[in-house]
Amino acid sequence: MPPETAAAAVTLDHVTLTLGTSHFDFDCGFERGAVTAIVGPSGSGKSTLLNLVSGFEQPESGAVRIDGQDVTRLAPAERPVSLVFQDNNLFAHLDLFTNIGLGIHPGLRLSPADREAIGHALERVGLGGYEHRLPGSLSGGERQRAAIARALVRHRPVLLLDEPLAALDPGLRRSMVELIADLQAETRATLLLVTHDPRDIERLAKHVVFIENGRVLLSVPSAEFFMRTDVEAVRQFVGDGRAEGLSP
Repeated sequence: MPPETAAAAVTLDHVTLTLGTSHFDFDCGFERGAVTAIVGPSGSGKSTLLNLVSGFEQPESGAVRIDGQDVTRLAPAERPVSLVFQDNNLFAHLDLFTNIGLGIHPGLRLSPADREAIGHALERVGLGGYEHRLPGSLSGGERQRAAIARALVRHRPVLLLDEPLAALDPGLRRSMVELIADLQAETRATLLLVTHDPRDIERLAKHVVFIENGRVLLSVPSAEFFMRTDVEAVRQFVGDGRAEGLSP
């Protein structure tokens, strides 16, 4: 069962949406201050769920609540949420200072404290001194770190990560996993992580929500997830991980 609504920072209450021929119906909760991995087959609705939480998609029915407040009709900027995409979504023609500053104020009206916070965020993700670098001069891992720095300066209690590690090589992936774990422990943000890698569940997640065909098939603690060999879709997901040399 998903976490009780009273203990959930994010709740989707019978939220429905149709996109083309795909129909989504989500009824689930996400525990405050914990990392939840959102997994499932390609096209199952993982990114759509994040878009509903962040406000980039509007449901046809149901309610999205954050800490008990109905945010269903609020615009993305009005929600206490930051979203980091797989492609990091940085503006290529703007340096990192400006990219991150836009996370604080879209008009870049920044106070001295804001400017200090940008430098601190870059230091925190290992990019101290990179303020004037353009995204194109950075590696993939550095661009993802910059995107996380932008999320940090927004100080939102809910952080959504949409496969931020998928394009990284194994070494960069390990360092990013460690960074995400450290930052979550430091900020105690409620973190929803879309991933296709069982290792991310092992290293980061307290809870797992498995989505199939636009619905939540399973919502369990991460330790229990790997024991659910009675569910064919889960067995295939874990089996694919083993086939790639992953554990368990």
